[in-house]
Amino acid sequence: MKVPLLDLKAQYATIKNDVLAAVNDVLDSQVCILGPKVVELEQQVAALSHCKFGIGVSSGTDALLAALMALEIGAGDEVITTPFTFFATAGSIARAGATPVFVDIDPRTYNIDPSKIEAAISGKTKAIIPVHLYGQMCDMDPIMEIARRHKLPVIEDAAQSISATYKGRLSGSIGDIGCFSFFPTKNLGGAGDGGAMVTNDERLHELLMMMRAHGSKVKYFHKYVGGNFRLDALQAAILLVKLPHLASWSVARRRNAAFYDKAFAGSRVQTPWVSPGCVSIYNQYIIRVPNRDTMIQELKKQDIGTEIYYPLAMHQQECFAGKCRISGSLIESEKAVASVLALPIYPELTHEQLDYVAKAVLNFVE
Repeated sequence: MKVPLLDLKAQYATIKNDVLAAVNDVLDSQVCILGPKVVELEQQVAALSHCKFGIGVSSGTDALLAALMALEIGAGDEVITTPFTFFATAGSIARAGATPVFVDIDPRTYNIDPSKIEAAISGKTKAIIPVHLYGQMCDMDPIMEIARRHKLPVIEDAAQSISATYKGRLSGSIGDIGCFSFFPTKNLGGAGDGGAMVTNDERLHELLMMMRAHGSKVKYFHKYVGGNFRLDALQAAILLVKLPHLASWSVARRRNAAFYDKAFAGSRVQTPWVSPGCVSIYNQYIIRVPNRDTMIQELKKQDIGTEIYYPLAMHQQECFAGKCRISGSLIESEKAVASVLALPIYPELTHEQLDYVAKAVLNFVE
């Protein structure tokens, strides 16, 4: 039996006719960048996130960069974040001209440890970027308390967590700006790059709208130096087809996660820990096992797809050597890169596929 880590074709088969119709509508209109489809998507993403404003952009990475630019963060500034994340988080800080400051993670959730943030704050600190990793939100209350006490804006990197909740509040809605990715592998993924930002601040909304269009509000008149971060109408149209299915797809992911949790109970497989008060969307299902790298090879022999998210922490990346600041020990992040492993979790998995994966993992560890 073959079980890929992700099967986008299985999802596409269920919505193919609707997607093709939506694409044809855009092509017939020849409104290919921004336009009414993007406005509609912005409104729906904002509503989904319980925010007043949504801004469609070209990628989740550009969402982070535009947010930093709108907050006027640049050379000489520092931004506190996690070293255990996809490159875009720290990369966007560096591209803005600022220095990423890394603090360690909570080993249970893999998210930034709020108790370590305050010690990392310096006179150069200008923002905090918590990353809601693997579909579960960070512990936002203490993060926001620290940020407000030090008058620091918070940018939520919600690339992996659209529609996840923390104490009833939606991902992206708690900080000053929330940033989403619509990369095809995300729970809400397009047919290419795409992203969005959400905010409840009218002034920030206006700034973000300008930042995505070369810093202009009126064509050819530039108040700021922004970027070309505009969202294609084709991506918006496809995402509008997918958006009504997001809730049921997330339910299916949680159902598949529950299957694995039950199958691995009592074994040497460490399963994901979801914080009380959080609802995860399981962008990934992450386990820890002894001899992970050997297991990957064994699962590969059985045609089971896996992935390491992530094999190197940000402070270990060559490009950040001498160009970041480390606050305290990052031992938990370093342990995580050596032990985490993602298993297939996508909604279209059959019971037989889930059982096949679980048995293969258990046969290895027992």
